[in-house]
Amino acid sequence: MKPKKEMIRVVLTPEGEIVLDSTGKKNGRGAYICKNPECLKAAHKNKGLNRSLKTNISEEIFSVLEKEMDTLG
Repeated sequence: MKPKKEMIRVVLTPEGEIVLDSTGKKNGRGAYICKNPECLKAAHKNKGLNRSLKTNISEEIFSVLEKEMDTLG
């Protein structure tokens, strides 16, 4: 567990899109992960984001999230 400010929010928008939310204010179901790309890989491996967002996240979406995280980091 880390403080919220040290984490990044992954959001399932009402339109069904999965995006990173650096502001923490986008509308939709959200889950927090640390800003380290390894955390995203771990969440993918153990299907943690799938459970938190209550949806199946494809490999392509995880690839896009990894690229987005690289640009933020």
